[in-house]
Amino acid sequence: MKLIELTIFGISFSQTQTGAYALILSEIDGNRKLPIVIGGFEAQSIAIGLEKDVNPPRPLTHDLFKNLLDSYKISIKHVIIHKLVDGIFFANIICEKGKKQEVLDARTSDAVAIAIRSKVPIYTFENVLSEASFSENKYEKNKSKSDENWIENFVKSQTSKNIIPKNISDLSNKNLLNLLKKLVASEDYEGAVKIRDEISKRKNK
Repeated sequence: MKLIELTIFGISFSQTQTGAYALILSEIDGNRKLPIVIGGFEAQSIAIGLEKDVNPPRPLTHDLFKNLLDSYKISIKHVIIHKLVDGIFFANIICEKGKKQEVLDARTSDAVAIAIRSKVPIYTFENVLSEASFSENKYEKNKSKSDENWIENFVKSQTSKNIIPKNISDLSNKNLLNLLKKLVASEDYEGAVKIRDEISKRKNK
C-alpha cells in the first residue's frame, strides 16, 4: 500500500481530561488531520523535540533511546502508523544497521518522539487516514465553536471507554483484574496503576 507522509500540526491539551493531550498529525499532500490521544510525558517529550532552543540538562527517555541507537550505529529510516484497532493506533519504527533492516513495534507517541529526534519521515496508510482523520475545513469549523472546544469532545470520546469508576473499592477482585487488563490493552497506564494499587492494597490487608 502507498505510504502517506504526515507532519506534526500541533499538540492540544484537554482541560477536562486530566493529563490527556491530542497530538495532531497533518497530511503533507492534503488537508486531512489525524488526531491521537497521548499522555502528558509523551506530549512533553514531543514538544521538547520540536523546540530547537530547548536542551534538557539530562537526556529524556527518547533522547537516551536515540543515543543508544547512534552508539551502535543503528539508523532509523522512518516511522509508520500502520493500523487502528478499537481507537488505538499502532506504529512501527523502521531501523537499519548495515544492510539489515528491523521493524520495531512501538506506541505511536514514542515512535513520533523518536522520529522527531532522528529527523525522519512519519507515514501512515490511506485506510488509517480514511477511518480516523478529519479535514482542515472541519477543523476550522469546529475550532470556532463557542459552546465547547472540539478537542475536548475528541479527547473525551477517545478516553471515555477507559474511565475508571469512582467507587473502585466496591468492585470485586475479578472485576478489578478485568478492568486492569482493559486499561493495559488500551495503553492507559496511569489508570492501570490506580487499579494495580487497589489490588495490592487488598492483598496486604
